[in-house]
Amino acid sequence: MDSSKDGKAEMLFLPWILARGHMIPVIDTARVFAAHGAKVTIITTPGYAQLFQKSIERDQSLLGHHDISFHTFKLPTAEVGLPEGCENLLSTALDRDMSEKLFSAISKLEKPIEQLLRERRPDCLVSDMFYPWTADVCAQLGIPRIVFHVTGLFPLCCEESVRRYAPHEKVNYDTETFALPGLPDDNIKFNKLKLPYWFKTKGTGWGQLLDIFLEAELKSYGIIINSFYDLEPTYAEHYKNEMGRKLWLVGPVYLFNKAAEEKADRGEKNSIDGGTVLSWLDTKKPNSVIYVSFGSQVRMAPKQFLEIAHGLEASGCPFIWVARDLSKSNEEDKEKREGGEGENGDKMLPDGFEERMTKSGHGLIVRSWAPQLLILEHVAVGGFMTHCGWNSTIEGIGAGIPMITWPLAAEQFFIESLVTDVLKTGIRVENEEWVSLHWEPKVTVTREKVEKAVKWLIGGDGGDQVVEMRRRAREMAEKAKKAMDYGGSSDAAVIALINELKSRQSVCE
Repeated sequence: MDSSKDGKAEMLFLPWILARGHMIPVIDTARVFAAHGAKVTIITTPGYAQLFQKSIERDQSLLGHHDISFHTFKLPTAEVGLPEGCENLLSTALDRDMSEKLFSAISKLEKPIEQLLRERRPDCLVSDMFYPWTADVCAQLGIPRIVFHVTGLFPLCCEESVRRYAPHEKVNYDTETFALPGLPDDNIKFNKLKLPYWFKTKGTGWGQLLDIFLEAELKSYGIIINSFYDLEPTYAEHYKNEMGRKLWLVGPVYLFNKAAEEKADRGEKNSIDGGTVLSWLDTKKPNSVIYVSFGSQVRMAPKQFLEIAHGLEASGCPFIWVARDLSKSNEEDKEKREGGEGENGDKMLPDGFEERMTKSGHGLIVRSWAPQLLILEHVAVGGFMTHCGWNSTIEGIGAGIPMITWPLAAEQFFIESLVTDVLKTGIRVENEEWVSLHWEPKVTVTREKVEKAVKWLIGGDGGDQVVEMRRRAREMAEKAKKAMDYGGSSDAAVIALINELKSRQSVCE
């Protein structure tokens, strides 16, 4: 290891640049480690470096001058037939052919990144799971590879249960329920419809890729998770003892963003000014607004948008709805989009819906990126309808907001179970079927289900059950903040890892 670091632990962070949901928590985590005295370098593309540059410059200028910077590699998009600037899945509109070309482009960075590791010889590489080749490179160079998972412990433990015991193979039909064996809780039940397809169809490309990720993980030094001990205590012990992984829980890292400007600008330029949103919320009563957002990658069928709109309007509850699919990037559909139509001319909103919501002040529709942290923290927001992506879930937990869960893809049905069955801080909207982001979207939740869930959580139908749910949510939010505060469990985990890396320096010199 390089002995010219003035006693600092040098950490390189390699986030998965194709997905914003992978980038944002890694950037926050890197900033946390730099704030604790590590020398941090984030490996990314020039476009992403520019997007997050303001936050990094702010950290560099703080008292103590955090030692954090970017090392950029230009993604060779032209070599694989992609236009300039197309460097994440959002810019491909999830087109399968373009996505495969992006994967090809990123594979061309293997040699340059390997050369950087050989030159720098850092004390560790914190790598997203999507770079399994770094496990062998780090092993050859004697560099600890630490995997950064952009999900929680509970879904990881659920996935391991399905892999080990294959309980879905012991049922006779798709809707028959089965328990997930070997978990600390014995009430975690699923059916085949809610499982990702790669568990049910052997030999799929994605399933084989996940096996490669897992093999690389088992070769690695340990795992960093954006979670905190009090959120998943039994699963932390299960993960370490039963699954045999070295583990550091360092979150919720989004809480590192303290200033309103940091919260407003985090991850992307907003399509609506944060002040406008907060002013609108200031006119609403406490716990009276439902915030609806399905993340940065989810696609929905036009008719599903209609069902959501009808359900929200019928609920009678104020709402903020981040309706990203209303703003497709394809210019040739501009006129249709402005008329509230989908790519095929399908109506995405009821006639006059947006005008009625705007005039009455009943609803606020955001067509792209929203200042989610500011929204969730506002006293008027009483619930979060979410796709159960981990970033959104941990932000909702940290804000103390009960959730209406609407999982769609990836590990989201497992995360739904954490919220509804373990934490008991949310209710299901009753989406019953897992769907890949690359499949043709379809209607899976009716307007009646949307209306019922919103009325139950926000409109008063849930009565004392909602009061108790809010109490549990607030209690968990306090635990999240304590974990990140000085002396908290996540704070201690960050310090412990830095000290462990520093102790290795003297051994390796």
